[in-house]
Amino acid sequence: MPKTDSLNMLRFLDTLLKHGNYTKAAKDLYISQPYLTQTIQNAEKELGIEIINRKSSPLQLTDAGRIYYQYLNSLETEKSNFQRRILKYSSPNKTVIHLGVLSSLGTYLLPLFMKKYLSTHPDVKIELHEDIPETNEKKLLNGDIDFLLGQNPETISPKLTVYNRGTHGYFAIIPKNSQFFQEGKKSLEPNSISIKNLLKEKLVLTTHGSAIRRQVDYLLEKYKVNSNIVLESSNIFTTAKLATSGLDVTLLPESVYITPNSDEYNIYPLPQSIISLDYFIAYQADRTLNQAEQDLVDSFLNSIQERINQDPTLL
Repeated sequence: MPKTDSLNMLRFLDTLLKHGNYTKAAKDLYISQPYLTQTIQNAEKELGIEIINRKSSPLQLTDAGRIYYQYLNSLETEKSNFQRRILKYSSPNKTVIHLGVLSSLGTYLLPLFMKKYLSTHPDVKIELHEDIPETNEKKLLNGDIDFLLGQNPETISPKLTVYNRGTHGYFAIIPKNSQFFQEGKKSLEPNSISIKNLLKEKLVLTTHGSAIRRQVDYLLEKYKVNSNIVLESSNIFTTAKLATSGLDVTLLPESVYITPNSDEYNIYPLPQSIISLDYFIAYQADRTLNQAEQDLVDSFLNSIQERINQDPTLL
């Protein structure tokens, strides 16, 4: 294998592929262009392959180069996993908590309690596992993570202990191209649009597997609506941005903040009797929590309650 450290080589290749040429990549890496070129050439010589297809513009990996690139990525993943597993032995006084959460949900929930929790638990290290709920639930059941943050715990495995807090609402973004758009209004009156008619609009939704999509699919089935979904995304913020930019209607949880803009779209609050969500934290049912872990659960639940107290309309 090439003598260059795998992390540096991966960084070199990532930057080279990003810019498509050696000069810009070297400038971004704060190294000389000849050094970057020589490093890649030395690796190619040691491996006996061409990593970079120099005939393409911008520069790209060869087929053999892609295999090498995947190998470098696997090395870094394995190194990270090793460091995580060995931490409890190398730092016995430090508690490591593996926390699973959907990345878009984490942007809302984690700031509510994480800073306060870590300030009172300096010996705790939080390892985030940002993945879709189905994957993180499997990780939790397999013992690969300690806790799962999510929304709508109804379908969670009975092998997990679940604590949820409060009922929170949804709203729809109604862009100008919708028949329900009302010019000059930031927010539409509750119950002014039938949910069935709203669901018949062209929709921008999250992909299957998310708690939000499961609820929307349930409504489509309940009201016997043949959906007209024009685009799906695994990222709730992408669907929000598409809707506010004028594509089509989307349904969002209150955790996604949208700046009102009466010229481009309306915000329409949805009845909680029809669609709502509960935020939860879950862990293996047969697990006994230590004090730091119990404090994490309490900190999460208290933060959600404080958020509700600040805005009672969430109930």
